[in-house]
Amino acid sequence: MTLAARLKPGETLGDRVMKVDHAGEHGAICIYRAQRLLARWTAPDMVSELEDFLTHERRHRRFFGDELARRGARRCRSYLFCGLGGFVLRAATGLAGRNAIAATTVAIERVVLRHMHAQLAALAGVDEPAANALRNVIADEQAHHDRSVARLPPKSIWPRIVDPIVAVSTEWIIRLGMRL
Repeated sequence: MTLAARLKPGETLGDRVMKVDHAGEHGAICIYRAQRLLARWTAPDMVSELEDFLTHERRHRRFFGDELARRGARRCRSYLFCGLGGFVLRAATGLAGRNAIAATTVAIERVVLRHMHAQLAALAGVDEPAANALRNVIADEQAHHDRSVARLPPKSIWPRIVDPIVAVSTEWIIRLGMRL
């Protein structure tokens, strides 16, 4: 996967990646907040797991936010859009229950992990502070993916329903952020 970005004068690829990933983590926080709220009624056994995920995403947003502050860079223009989109996406799937919640996490994390690995490959040895921020996050994102895969029952219909919509939406917002 080639990393494509439209950079502003004086902006580095690391700056842009930190902005986009910071916005993405904000979206993830909104996603898990909405899911946690709705899971109290539709999947109470998942509330603790969603709280763990939310704690991780808040820490991730802080890593990327601290790196942006160190660089003197502003947050991405897609920040608020990620938050709104994340809340709407997860509210809809949160209402559908545990399998829809898990399928949504799998789809999002699969796309996010693919992008983060490409970002890390592009930034390692070039922008180590940005690469280190990514390294601090990737393991948690993989764990979210894997825990959600394990939660899905065999032959669940939710991945077939949710995956195309969620994967395309996640891909689109990442690409948009890399070009804003």
